[in-house]
Amino acid sequence: MDDQNRNLILATALSFVVILVWFVLFPPPEPETDPNAPAIVEQQPSATGTDMAVLPPAATDGTAATPDADTATEVALTGAARLPIETPELEGSISLIGGRIDDLLLRGYFETLEDDSPNVRLLSPVGSDEPYYALYGWAPGGELSFEEVPGANTEWSVEEGETLTPETPVTLSWDNGAGLIFRRTIAIDANFMFTVTQSVENTGEGSVRLAPYGIVARHGLPDDLQNFFILHEGVVRKVDGELDEIGYNDIPDLDFVQREAAAAEVVEVAENGWIGFTDKYWMTTLIPGADQPFTSVTKYVEASDIYQTEARLPAMTVEAGQTAQVTTQLFAGAKEWETIRNYQEAGIDRFIDSIDWGWFFFITKPMFWLLHNLNMLIGNMGIAIIALTIIVKAVLFPLAYKSYASMARMRELQPQMEKLKERAGDDRQKLQQEMMELYKREKVNPASGCLPILLQIPIFFSLYKVIFVTLELRHAPFFGWLNDLSTPDPSSIFNLFGLLPWDAPDPTSILALIFIGVLPILLGISMWLQQKLNPQPTDPTQAAIFAWLPWVFMFMLGSFASGLLVYWIANNTITFTQQYIIMRSHGYKPDLFGNIRSSFKRKTPQDK
Repeated sequence: MDDQNRNLILATALSFVVILVWFVLFPPPEPETDPNAPAIVEQQPSATGTDMAVLPPAATDGTAATPDADTATEVALTGAARLPIETPELEGSISLIGGRIDDLLLRGYFETLEDDSPNVRLLSPVGSDEPYYALYGWAPGGELSFEEVPGANTEWSVEEGETLTPETPVTLSWDNGAGLIFRRTIAIDANFMFTVTQSVENTGEGSVRLAPYGIVARHGLPDDLQNFFILHEGVVRKVDGELDEIGYNDIPDLDFVQREAAAAEVVEVAENGWIGFTDKYWMTTLIPGADQPFTSVTKYVEASDIYQTEARLPAMTVEAGQTAQVTTQLFAGAKEWETIRNYQEAGIDRFIDSIDWGWFFFITKPMFWLLHNLNMLIGNMGIAIIALTIIVKAVLFPLAYKSYASMARMRELQPQMEKLKERAGDDRQKLQQEMMELYKREKVNPASGCLPILLQIPIFFSLYKVIFVTLELRHAPFFGWLNDLSTPDPSSIFNLFGLLPWDAPDPTSILALIFIGVLPILLGISMWLQQKLNPQPTDPTQAAIFAWLPWVFMFMLGSFASGLLVYWIANNTITFTQQYIIMRSHGYKPDLFGNIRSSFKRKTPQDK
């Protein structure tokens, strides 16, 4: 039986190696781009909030996009006159075609750790590699037509201001030539919040009816989409007191709405709502006024591969000689916990929940607060993670003690249980009855060791969640070669951890799964040592499975973020120490070195 199990495991391992080698030698072909793909279109809501009209593509200089993303963006930015944006946190421009906020860089964040790395680009214009922008306008009602209201391709004029800064707002204007003058005043704070005031002055003789709206549109999926089950990416919105999330992969599966001409979901919001797109670290969100009712729209236009969120405000009637205006906000920036919390305190309801706290948010939120403050106090995120793990393990120590004590008590009863098994033979009912009598006589509850462990699961999952989603881990150094805790360990067996004169495999390659770094190896060793506190199971199959587990996890988790591995290694080390101390306190001295030696001992036929 033991030989069969060993052969099965060996066959599985060899099959795994063959598959890896095959993918290295014969990688799948890159997807080809269809040169005849349809042109991108945009859509604009009507004053009723339902009828749609297809607009022509945004104006460009006619230069074809190139494969280089930066070049494509630079070309797209030359297609229209622009107003610069200059703040402590943001840099970019506003296009006078459509008045779009479509060029935005995050000054405090960089694409890589290289000295010459460009800033993270959040918003990009149409014609770039990944168009992503915010657009405002008015939808016509009554006898107005789309040509009489500003939309995606309206050519605005600058009425006031030269550069948008926290101290100097800018005002754009457009005269439709038929008695309506539209103005758009854009202000910005020192962080990531735009304030957009849209107004219309009726200089004509009759009343007009029209509705303001805001749109955040994204052409195609983001290149840095994580697609990891514990992280939400896609639409995040707050509707009538409830937080709602729709993943990017789920948006195309929404019901097709005929009047929207797209897969869409339309929700009426009475007050305190907002809607936008969230990625792992960045977010772009439309925020109407706190008491402002609006129509929240999520849609996917399949023909042009556009993901779109909209905030449609109610239609208003503007009498002759009157002016009407509406003010909304746009958050476009990094999901910094402290910044978003301050916006919530300023009146944006439940805005802090735009950060993905997960199911156990009641644990995750205070845990993140603790990690944030530890990092501020210590100044090193890696040490802060270790300190947080120590604090959590200390708080949970009473539960851990009860669990380990129960297991130690069960271990003391093991000789008696073996005798019961011999006496009962194949009579399983008799065995269970006698075991229950033994537990009752010795005052041992076999389930008491499991309950504390079950209670710890949501806590440790929340800690894992915090470390995975926190923006503060991005590009956060620990020590030595660990200069970014949000990425996998860059060291590798492939070049003997930097001793050999060639680079480690690319983290996204198949080879990186095999030639792991220092942290994954330490993780495997910590799991293996934790196992060796107890003798290996007598059953050969169980023993083989347990023997392989640490090394399987070592390779499985090797591509995870370094910060997560630091947490797991610290957690395993503390757990090992706690378990060893508790065992000694109950009179059981773990034979650690003996168990290690026995795992390397070659079995004789008599042992099998």
